[in-house]
Amino acid sequence: MRHLFILPLLLLLASLPASAEPGGPAALFDHTMRRLHSPETVDLRASYAGQPLLIVNTASHCGFTDQFGDLETIHQTYRERGLKVIGFPSNDFRQEADDEADTARVCFVNFGVSFDMFAPIHVRGDDAHPIFRELARQSSAPRWNFHKYVVDREGRVVGAFPARTSPTSREVREAIESVL
Repeated sequence: MRHLFILPLLLLLASLPASAEPGGPAALFDHTMRRLHSPETVDLRASYAGQPLLIVNTASHCGFTDQFGDLETIHQTYRERGLKVIGFPSNDFRQEADDEADTARVCFVNFGVSFDMFAPIHVRGDDAHPIFRELARQSSAPRWNFHKYVVDREGRVVGAFPARTSPTSREVREAIESVL
C-alpha cells in the first residue's frame, strides 16, 4: 500500500525547480535583509539573482578593516559591468562594533562605502545565516573577517578568498572577470 504514495511523491519532487532543493541558489537569494543602520529591507532575489556578486563578511574593528577602501574600489571599477558588492557585518570573530550606528560610521563615513551593507548576521557555526551556510557548503566557511566570495550569475561560488587576500589582488580580480 505504501508504494502507492511513493510514485506521486517522486513525481512531485522531480517537478520542483532546482532552486527549491536544499542548498543551492535559493539559499543565497530567498531572503529579505535589513540594510545597515536602516529600517529599509531588501529582497535579495529581486536585487541580486542573476547578477555576479562579491560577498564579504566584515567587521569594524579588525586589522583588515581598511579593506573597505579596496572593496569600494572594486565596486566602482566593476559596477558598470554588473558586479554587485555586498557586505555583511558579523561579530562572530568579536571585532564588530556593539552599536550599528558605529558600524555604519566606519563603513559610510570613514571609508565612503557606497555598495550594499546589511545589518549584522552570523556567518559561521550553527547560527550562521543561510546565505553563509550555502557559501560554506559550496566552498568554505569564513575563518576570519573579510572573507570574500565571488559568485556567478547562477549563484555558484567560483572563488573564495581569505582575509589576507586583498579585494584588489590579481586572484580576486581574475575571479571577478570570470563571472562578468
